[in-house]
Amino acid sequence: MPELPEVETTIRGLARFMTGERITSVRLNRPDLRRPFPDGLVQALTGARVSGLSRRAKYGLIHTDRDHVMVFHLGMSGRWRIDPEDNDKHDHLVLETAGHRFALNDPRRFGSVDLLLTPELDQWPAFAALGPEPLGELLTAEHLRAATKGRVPAIKQLLLDQRVIAGLGNIYVCEALWRAGINPRRAGGKVTLPQLRRLVPAIRDVLEQSIRDGGSTLRDFAQPDGNLGYFATRFDVYGREGEPCHRDDGGVVRRIVQGGRSSWYCPICQK
Repeated sequence: MPELPEVETTIRGLARFMTGERITSVRLNRPDLRRPFPDGLVQALTGARVSGLSRRAKYGLIHTDRDHVMVFHLGMSGRWRIDPEDNDKHDHLVLETAGHRFALNDPRRFGSVDLLLTPELDQWPAFAALGPEPLGELLTAEHLRAATKGRVPAIKQLLLDQRVIAGLGNIYVCEALWRAGINPRRAGGKVTLPQLRRLVPAIRDVLEQSIRDGGSTLRDFAQPDGNLGYFATRFDVYGREGEPCHRDDGGVVRRIVQGGRSSWYCPICQK
């Protein structure tokens, strides 16, 4: 599933060609993805000018001068294609401007598209429940301390809770916990404030590095220009079961299952 860096990379790629442009055509090639396309989507976007693009958690937002915002989620296999040379059967939504064509391609159709008014964004249920952005100023060790105090669930599971931090997924939680030297099995309430003070910059660093690398290409993800992200070549623990820890501490990366998801960690340096 595309995670925060992949969505951020997608937004930045689209913004280069879409910002300031007027949408001349909107085509729906099927009635739905995970759920039906919004009523009035074609009418609301056709003729609108794109005033900007942004991201909230794992959602991409396309803002228009009509105060409408198209919110998309890439699901498990979604990606945008810019000026594709072919007409792929999985291009379910196609936007055109005077100079470019943008196709939302989603083979597994687990993605979604919503249409909101700008003043409604913060109150939209999917956004209202979200915690702070991991790259924003509101994510602090003190916030994590308050969110995990007295909590029994493992810190790994709490970090995946979108009410604690918005947008973190399995890959980047595993990598950030390794960088901070925190065992993913440790109860959230047992993680110390000094550990959380290491964790916050570790989260930011791993996300920012992945964004610079264009994301992690796992299965279906690619950037809008078709290029593949290469952060996966830098994984320290994710997917490296049985391999030596990169800290050369004699540890061997282990894999465990937490809440139905795999976690990778080094039992020597992550306490």
